[in-house]
Amino acid sequence: MARATIQDWTDSIVLLKFDQHRNVKYQVYREQDKHFLEVCDDTGSHIHTLELPDGMKLDRTSYEVLLRYVLLGLLAA
Repeated sequence: MARATIQDWTDSIVLLKFDQHRNVKYQVYREQDKHFLEVCDDTGSHIHTLELPDGMKLDRTSYEVLLRYVLLGLLAA
C-alpha cells in the first residue's frame, strides 16, 4: 500500500512556554497501516516524525495540540 496524505502541509504558529512561539509546518499521512505526523520548520528542514497510535484519527485542532506537545518534548530533551 502506498503513502496516503491525510492532511497536507499546514503552516502553524505553535505557542510554547513563556511567550515563545515557533513557526512550523506539518503533515499527517498514512503509510501501510501506520499513521505519522511529520514536522518541519518554516524553511522546510525536518524537525521530527511521530508515529501516531493505532486508530488515532483526529481533526485539525487536535493535530495542533499534539504538535505543541511534540515540540515542547523536543525542547525539553
